[in-house]
Amino acid sequence: MKTSFFTKKEIPLGEDVSAWDIREGVFNLIKVDFPDFGKDDFISLSELNRYRRHYLALLVAQEKGELAAIDRDVLAAIKNNAILSENIQPEADTESTWGQKIADKVATFGGSWTFILSFFGFILIWMAINIWFLGSKAFDPYPFILLNLVLSCIASIQAPIIMMSQNRQEQKDRQRGELDYKVNLKAELEIELLNEKIDHLLIHQNKKLLEIQEVQIDYLEDVLKEIKNR
Repeated sequence: MKTSFFTKKEIPLGEDVSAWDIREGVFNLIKVDFPDFGKDDFISLSELNRYRRHYLALLVAQEKGELAAIDRDVLAAIKNNAILSENIQPEADTESTWGQKIADKVATFGGSWTFILSFFGFILIWMAINIWFLGSKAFDPYPFILLNLVLSCIASIQAPIIMMSQNRQEQKDRQRGELDYKVNLKAELEIELLNEKIDHLLIHQNKKLLEIQEVQIDYLEDVLKEIKNR
């Protein structure tokens, strides 16, 4: 069994990686932390993956230049092998102020059939009271000037409240969009990391197959020698 250059411990069978099989960029990155690391040394697959994640982060930083906060979150998740997806709804509800919660409820109620039917019912009751029940003593006789004033006040108040709720919804949508971007970027980088792992497994498997073939050839040569001697 091979020994890890980093920990000086034995590497489990099948997880050893030769320095010759490491990509040049990753190898140079390891050399920064371990200057004595050479082509004849070995490390484990988990140790290699740690440096691969670090290398991917450096590549993204070089490509994009100054990283935004959203990109730094993705790179931190890759380095720590963390999960990015989350539910932003509880966090958004927790950060809401009392006025914002009232605005959401008013906007929800104002855009429902309950509000429309109740509003028409209120208008009909108002008109019925002033026309039939109160008659000549109506507090708002036809053409219902007071009712028009009330409706205008409701409309003027309801419009900015609905706009407040829409602004909050846009903020939630923007947070969801940023989260989708981070998840997609991390998935893209993780796929590249998986390709590196598969390449390593294929190389390791091919080495094993070549070794088996060499042993079989040795056996065949021995058999042929015995046949010739007989």
